[in-house]
Amino acid sequence: MLDTLKNKDHLFSLLKDMPLFQQCSDDVIRHFCAHSAFLQQGKGANIFTQDTSAKHFYLILDGWVKLYRETEDGDQAIIDVITRHHFFGETSLFNDMNYPYSADATDPSFLVSFPIELLKKEIETNTNLSWAMMSHMATNTRLQDREIEHRTLQNAAQRIGCFVLRMAKDFHAEPYVLNLPYDKTLVAQKLGMQPETFSRALKKLSESTDVVVKGGAIEIHSFRSLTDFSCVACSSDFVCSDL
Repeated sequence: MLDTLKNKDHLFSLLKDMPLFQQCSDDVIRHFCAHSAFLQQGKGANIFTQDTSAKHFYLILDGWVKLYRETEDGDQAIIDVITRHHFFGETSLFNDMNYPYSADATDPSFLVSFPIELLKKEIETNTNLSWAMMSHMATNTRLQDREIEHRTLQNAAQRIGCFVLRMAKDFHAEPYVLNLPYDKTLVAQKLGMQPETFSRALKKLSESTDVVVKGGAIEIHSFRSLTDFSCVACSSDFVCSDL
């Protein structure tokens, strides 16, 4: 699998199908591929640090990456935990060319980096890419708005249920077993709660739905039950499966 990911022909095909590059010519995409570099990161490795000068932006080919900001007292405010085929670091273009957050690999990860200056120059001259970049950022803003809504309107157990629904890959397979992609402490941070709150809320979720928790695995016996419990506090056009 790693040999396939390291193949630049594979990277070209991947970029062609991604919304950010779909309207770009083959020559533009090949230009990005020619200036790309493949990177392997071990678990816990820091990729870049908040407020440092941005030199590259990244695409995840495999693994998980945590995006976060550090508070004045040294705590981490988790922005997101993202996985394959997600870009990160690209918004430094609009942050005085400084990274607006830090990024760490939460498990062994394989990335591809691109020069941020190349993206900047292409956006300045390529209308299709500039419009795609605005659409890309609008999508991220919409997802952040949904996260804010969930934290405002949902209780802790409902937020966990929503997270489980977003992680599930097949809504027709019951029972469905979801292995949490990263540890529970990080899940709790992502959902804006303390680990002890997360444990209590996970128990409530299990009592209120057909969900069985077994260590790092969550068994879903009824997606309808889980959806009815988790989504009752959401606005009608916000659907977990769309996130």
